[in-house]
Amino acid sequence: MAKNLVIVESPAKAKTIKKYLGRGYDVIASMGHVRDLPKSRLGVDVENNFEPKYINIRKQSETIKKLKAAAKGKSKIYLATDPDREGEAISWHLAHLLKVDLEEKNRVTFNEITQTGVKAGMAEPRKVDLDLVNSQQARRILDRIVGYKLSPFLWKKVKSGLSAGRVQSVTVRMIVDRENEIRRFVPEEYWSVEASLLADSASKPFVAQFYGKEGKKVKLHNQEEAAEIVAAVQDAAFVVESVKKGVRKKTPAPPFITSTMQQEASRKLGFQTRRTMKAAQELYEGVDVEGIGAVGLITYMRTDSLRISDEAKAAAKAYIEERYGKAYIPSTPRVYKAKNNAQDAHEAIRPSMPGLTPEQVKGSLTGDQYKLYKLIWERFIASQMASCLLDTVAAQIDAEGYTFKASGFTVKFDGFTVLYVEGKDEEEQKEGVLPELKEKDLLKLKKLLPNQHFTQPPPRYTEASLIKVLEENGIGRPSTYAPTITTILGRNYVEREGRQLKPTELGEITTRLMKEHFDKIVDAEFTANMEKELDIIEDGQVPWEDVLHGFYDDFAKTLEKAEVDTEGVTYKVPDEVTDEVCELCGRNMVIKNGRFGRFLACPGYPECKNTKKIVTATPGVCPLCGGKILEKKSKKGKKFYGCEHNPECSFLSWDEPMEEKCPQCGKSLLKKTGRSAKIYCSNESCSYERGIDKE
Repeated sequence: MAKNLVIVESPAKAKTIKKYLGRGYDVIASMGHVRDLPKSRLGVDVENNFEPKYINIRKQSETIKKLKAAAKGKSKIYLATDPDREGEAISWHLAHLLKVDLEEKNRVTFNEITQTGVKAGMAEPRKVDLDLVNSQQARRILDRIVGYKLSPFLWKKVKSGLSAGRVQSVTVRMIVDRENEIRRFVPEEYWSVEASLLADSASKPFVAQFYGKEGKKVKLHNQEEAAEIVAAVQDAAFVVESVKKGVRKKTPAPPFITSTMQQEASRKLGFQTRRTMKAAQELYEGVDVEGIGAVGLITYMRTDSLRISDEAKAAAKAYIEERYGKAYIPSTPRVYKAKNNAQDAHEAIRPSMPGLTPEQVKGSLTGDQYKLYKLIWERFIASQMASCLLDTVAAQIDAEGYTFKASGFTVKFDGFTVLYVEGKDEEEQKEGVLPELKEKDLLKLKKLLPNQHFTQPPPRYTEASLIKVLEENGIGRPSTYAPTITTILGRNYVEREGRQLKPTELGEITTRLMKEHFDKIVDAEFTANMEKELDIIEDGQVPWEDVLHGFYDDFAKTLEKAEVDTEGVTYKVPDEVTDEVCELCGRNMVIKNGRFGRFLACPGYPECKNTKKIVTATPGVCPLCGGKILEKKSKKGKKFYGCEHNPECSFLSWDEPMEEKCPQCGKSLLKKTGRSAKIYCSNESCSYERGIDKE
């Protein structure tokens, strides 16, 4: 009897699913898309209702042969690609390639790659959802039209090799606009006055901030105004005017969706978005866990739904009660409401087996897999726990008619915070613990401290804050954030400065050109409305060709006008001048972009053709010769560190040099990460080392 064939996207997923389906099934991986629009041309007939011209992907030729061979003689072929738009499109392309009848129920999806999840998916096959496919087709064709029609315009006007994109261009514009906000920002001076006060009931002083006069708020604009307050209250009696006590409830954050997982992994783990999604994909597709075998450890990781299954809630409740006790279970089950435009086909991102703790699987996971699984697991379990309760106290203090205020809290019940606290993009003002205070208490003034401050410009975006604002503005979908950020960095429109994202000269000039001639393409509201139209296609409310006509007819006219308006005009990107001096002619070298990345070049070309690699110096000093320690990369792209005088000096290390010096011998310290993390001396003859403090 012929076997059934199940087609998934990756070998890891195939291996895990094969374990659950048994002998009656062959499981094979398509390795992603098998058909796509051709790279060498537009591949869309804009004159014939946007008919796409799909071709087999050349690098997939061997996989296609294997798929066709595997499909021969099978009694049933199941298309089990990922449960989203992209996965639906891959299934549709596979059906065309293998001549699978689209009228048959041969599409299966798995929210989690566990025995329960796989059996549930196989029990409910359905037809390929053509509305979902058409939504993906419309997105793909839109992006192709923008990329292939607009990029050649940028090549002529700015420089060759540039690209434009429906989502990437508006993302770059947001980063450029933020940079311009920072440049335009004019800091304003303001002052504060804090009083260090001691109550009779306490051994340590607490801090109260100047608020105003006679209960009305007063702002201090300069040193003179602050000094006036200090002089007025220096010898005054500080008396507690009122004390308000209360209880503040802190509720846990909801379980992760794609965007919040990416944000939190950036804040807490320092992961770039692409790194987060790679680890999440591996955890979803399946990992060999000691004592269990191949199993998917999390639910599907591309989702904006906050729905949680009753089974998962019950499993979380059982774990919480056993580990922490009944007091940590909320009186009513938690229900989290997603945004109105959220797709509810999947659950939120959660552990597929909530009772399986991070420590139980740690030995079976890579470092990145473990860190991300721990983050997802803790976030989910905490989301099902009782609230944290804080006893709060706010005191108003009078000093000869001048008002000072102090507030603080103590934890009454830790609740979910015993396990997990959500990270923040910006620092919150810290509150301490206040001593026991009563009305009319006389406080002893220990110190008065005036402080100068300046208002701060808005910060540059980090990956976390950029994803947050993209999501809030409805730009792109959770699955597009990682590739969008990768593209704008790879195309040198944006660069990293630490964790911050900063536009390059190229990014700024390209954005200026786009704003002048293609304002809709870089308009956040227009891009968000296009996203809504793609959702409407998915719901079957409008033909996908109509949406494309609505976009293209106006876009084609705009492009034609821009060609006329910019006839003979080019936008030059100025070279980035560095402090590095050309040793051949004495000019300051500039940064250029080549086939293999950025490099230093002499601006005197063609008279002077000197070029150099760009090197990144670390704060460390070579323990052998005293030279700079430079950051380098191996042939496989792995970061390592070596002396600037290499190969004459033999110092090399995989571990990061620190600015801190060894307290024993004075040489630079090195920081080793991973399971055996430590800080140790770069001097091999020195024995100094210490552990790394964990946050």
